[in-house]
Amino acid sequence: MFYYVLKYVLLGPLLRLLFRPRIEGLDHVPASGAAIVAGNHLSFSDHFLMPAVLRRRITFLAKAEYFTGPGLKGRLTAFFFRSAGQIPVDRSGKEAGRAAIREGLGVLSRDELLGVYPEGTRSHDGRLYKGKVGVAVMALRAGVPVVPCAMIGTFEAQPPGRRIPRLHPVVIRFGEPLDFSRYEGLEGEKAVLRAVTDEIMYAILSLSGQEYVDRYAADVKAEEAEKAAKGPRFPRRPHR
Repeated sequence: MFYYVLKYVLLGPLLRLLFRPRIEGLDHVPASGAAIVAGNHLSFSDHFLMPAVLRRRITFLAKAEYFTGPGLKGRLTAFFFRSAGQIPVDRSGKEAGRAAIREGLGVLSRDELLGVYPEGTRSHDGRLYKGKVGVAVMALRAGVPVVPCAMIGTFEAQPPGRRIPRLHPVVIRFGEPLDFSRYEGLEGEKAVLRAVTDEIMYAILSLSGQEYVDRYAADVKAEEAEKAAKGPRFPRRPHR
């Protein structure tokens, strides 16, 4: 119930008023039945804007940190995500990935919409990064279509680290559903999972127009954080 209160009474009308998002291709989202909506992830605002424009309820796999934050802010954030029916996902280790897949398949088994960010984390620089194969595993096991989605302008509206979004034009663009029934029974093949994931990411790229990086965003973030921790290096002055 809280999901629909947010969508139609509290957040939904406010977001539409402030951002006035332009929605393209909404008819590509199936009116009924299970499907995966796979999008790029540029901003914390993505969690609210996409559900606000969809006609159907959508359940996202959200990172577990949203449910375990400290203090009053952490409790309020956890309450919000739980009340909105979002599912916490631990992103550390292989077993965590399997648990996320199980949770996602549970949503799809109820003929609902599942929201997935294949990059696994928000883009820290506005580029599109390599997708993880979990989305392909769920699509093939459940036998459901994947609707690519591009959020455009949300990075400028609320880049990582910015608490309050600034007003900026936003476009939410949905592409034609991708059918992977030709790979039925091959969900255990690594090459197939990689091919399906890359096809999904290419569809998102075609919709968003972002620069693509063929690396995992988490790896690039970790490398940049390590460099920042070491600090700038200055050349030694020669002895006289």
